[in-house]
Amino acid sequence: MTKPSVPNAGPICVPCRLAAIGAVVLVMAGGFAYVAGWLTPQRLTPHRVINAFETDNGSHPGFRRNHAKGVCVSGYFDSNGNAAALSSASVFAPGQTPVIGRFAIPGGNPSAPDTSVPIRSLALMFTQHDGEQWRTGMNSVPVFPVHTPEQFYQQLVAAKPDPATGKPNPAALKAFYAANPETQPFQAWVKGHAPSSSFANGSYYSVNAFRFVDANGEARAVRWAMVPETPFAPITDAQKNEKNFLQADLAQRLQDGPLRWHLIVTVAAPGDPVNDATLQWPAGRQQVDAGMLVIEHETSQDDGPCGDVNFDPTVLPTGIQPSDDPLLAARSAAYSLSYNRRTREEALNPNLHHPQPNGGRS
Repeated sequence: MTKPSVPNAGPICVPCRLAAIGAVVLVMAGGFAYVAGWLTPQRLTPHRVINAFETDNGSHPGFRRNHAKGVCVSGYFDSNGNAAALSSASVFAPGQTPVIGRFAIPGGNPSAPDTSVPIRSLALMFTQHDGEQWRTGMNSVPVFPVHTPEQFYQQLVAAKPDPATGKPNPAALKAFYAANPETQPFQAWVKGHAPSSSFANGSYYSVNAFRFVDANGEARAVRWAMVPETPFAPITDAQKNEKNFLQADLAQRLQDGPLRWHLIVTVAAPGDPVNDATLQWPAGRQQVDAGMLVIEHETSQDDGPCGDVNFDPTVLPTGIQPSDDPLLAARSAAYSLSYNRRTREEALNPNLHHPQPNGGRS
């Protein structure tokens, strides 16, 4: 079998007005809720950012403030040993590691239509035999719209829905984009790529850079992607008229057998940006097929194993370290606050757990 490479799905021109792009950027950003705990309270705090998400998405007690609509999955990672030279993490030694995961769409509304955004996400928790965990949150877009936590918060403010229309104010978004040209690669990618027709046939990217550390202590900057064996197919016209199709599609596919993704690790070259998630690395970088992610089961997140997992991407085993990307510490701080709020709400009101099609409480 030919080793897959991280794909650049063929461009598909999709006319998109400014307000629509603003909504996409908002919900995509919602998947990451970035704000650093080390920023001073006078400037920015996790509470201000999470409060902004609650304002923009409405009140949904017991749910994640972002990626509220999703489904639990489980399976394993079958390492081929190829990445063991890059990282001493035992997940890369030959053999299998159990995995709990979660497919979702960005946004804080658990009842949002699957067609409300063109982005899909995949979060995973690998539990190594030594008890250490590797948690990662990935999206189907290889870049992030902004570079810093401050920009992210400004974007939230600009994308606040107008009560009269329920949509972001195009003038506010236009002003934000003009002041932040870093958003252009993300906007261009969204305009040029159709959303996938399934969770199963999408690629998922780490977006942020990390560092793999080998047994000798040598560190290399890397990004990774989950590349599906299922051929990519764009969303169909019939699906565009459906509110909930992604979970049903996933369940149907799993009835026919497990789904598989190659874990492709891309190694940075000297000079590649490792602290800016708005920039892709040039083509031609070293890529390592580290093994196969195998998803065997899906379960409603109302009672599934992913419900109580905080997919904090800075929970890393020995052999993997965060880079100096300022968004990583920010992600961790905001994920923690979101987790604490929803679990407190659940503890105070056990009746919050209401199963929904392709939705969930977490």
